[in-house]
Amino acid sequence: MIELTDVHKSYAGGVRALDGVGVRIDAGELVGIVGPSGSGKSTMLHVLGTLDRPTSGQVRIAGHDVNTLEDAQLSALRASRIGFVFQQFHLAPGTTALDNVADGLLYSGRRCPERRELAARALTRVGLGHRLTHRPHELSGGERQRVAIARAVAGGPALLLADEPTGALDSASGSGVMKLLRDLHRDGTTVVIITHDNDIARSLPRQIGIRDGRIVSDSALVSLAGGLR
Repeated sequence: MIELTDVHKSYAGGVRALDGVGVRIDAGELVGIVGPSGSGKSTMLHVLGTLDRPTSGQVRIAGHDVNTLEDAQLSALRASRIGFVFQQFHLAPGTTALDNVADGLLYSGRRCPERRELAARALTRVGLGHRLTHRPHELSGGERQRVAIARAVAGGPALLLADEPTGALDSASGSGVMKLLRDLHRDGTTVVIITHDNDIARSLPRQIGIRDGRIVSDSALVSLAGGLR
């Protein structure tokens, strides 16, 4: 699903956000990418989600070499294969939960009735079938994050990228969101969670540590080494 080979990302002023990152994530995995603030997590999310191109190195997402794609092709790849969940829910105020989710499908090529039908299914899937007409200010923080997750998965993406999905929630709401992400993974979605929370990372089947733009640990490699002894 994801393969990064010697990926570097630099910004103006000599800021090196990623420094030779190499990692592979197979389809169907549930992975946590964990590191402190400034470690390169957000940049890695942008690269994984094709929101940003690397300065050098190769990025392959769902079999596509990102470096060879035009901007329009990248947009199509995101629309069809990748869902995003962010810490700040990015919901349109004054717009119902149903329309917030349906509007996320505007670039999918689907007609309005189909978008709304898929939105209703996605909201029901995340436990909000009774909240379709509620607006963000009428929802709790956990419910708003569920709407954001419904928007991310309504189009059936193979890959879900979640950036600090529990960061703005209390512990109970955060636990509910993590259960939902695990349920989506169990149903076949590849889920990558970007987090600074070591407890969340340790609860996942695979943890990849990042610091100063470099991969410093990968539990999958540790497991493999243990199996080869």
